[in-house]
Amino acid sequence: MKRKRFHYLLGSIALVAILIGVNTHRGPTVVSPSFTPRDYTEIRESGTLRAVTEYNRLSFHAGKDTLTGFDLELLQKFAQEKGLKLEVTPEMSYEKRIKGLQEGRYDLIATGTVVTSSLKDSLLFTHPLLLSKQVLVQRKKEEGKDSLYIGNQLELAHKTLHLVSHSPALIRIHNLINEIADTIYVREIDKYGPEQLLAMVSEGEIDYAVCDESLAKASVKDYPNLDISKSISFTQFYAWGIGKHSPDLRDTLNVWLEQYLKTKSYQKLYKKYFN
Repeated sequence: MKRKRFHYLLGSIALVAILIGVNTHRGPTVVSPSFTPRDYTEIRESGTLRAVTEYNRLSFHAGKDTLTGFDLELLQKFAQEKGLKLEVTPEMSYEKRIKGLQEGRYDLIATGTVVTSSLKDSLLFTHPLLLSKQVLVQRKKEEGKDSLYIGNQLELAHKTLHLVSHSPALIRIHNLINEIADTIYVREIDKYGPEQLLAMVSEGEIDYAVCDESLAKASVKDYPNLDISKSISFTQFYAWGIGKHSPDLRDTLNVWLEQYLKTKSYQKLYKKYFN
């Protein structure tokens, strides 16, 4: 399993190198491009839509000979219908995705982001693309190790939960601490994404993680010793995030989504990744 995680990270690095188009024949001088936040008019004039996503098997993933992912394919449909060239950057850090959006490096965050009141202060959201929730990732009951197994939320007291750094699930866990009136320890991981956290739990490097249920379901078949049956949050809306400076882009996406989500093409796409 450690080898699987290593290969996953190696593939991610190679993929990023390909996407950014590294050129070595021009010498060591690197000129950083300048970016400005854009709305749909500027995007249309440039002819290019810049999106950031997370590298995982649901959003954006490198297969044997192709790139796949629900968010990637949905983006491709939108860009194609609007006559736009699409640039997609995989970024594992939640904080860097937000920062890049605010700086204008990206036009939208095209990976499932939990719609919360606090995030609405800094982001505009598209129409919800799916419903999901946060779940506890732990190993299944093992003979002689049943004391590690969490059967209900009250048993989370004095346990350490691992999350991707700056995950929106942090807010839910803080609320849960109040609900159970006891301490839950939280450790944020900034080196890995949620799929790597599943691997770490499976390998016994950590005992508990919190992950989006849809992503956990898509990944758990690779880790038959994992249990993801315990909910941490209620079911919530997930959507794409757009900067406050781009209301026209949000409106354009919403009009398109209202139409496309009713088509057989979308139903086929959804079933491909979520059924």
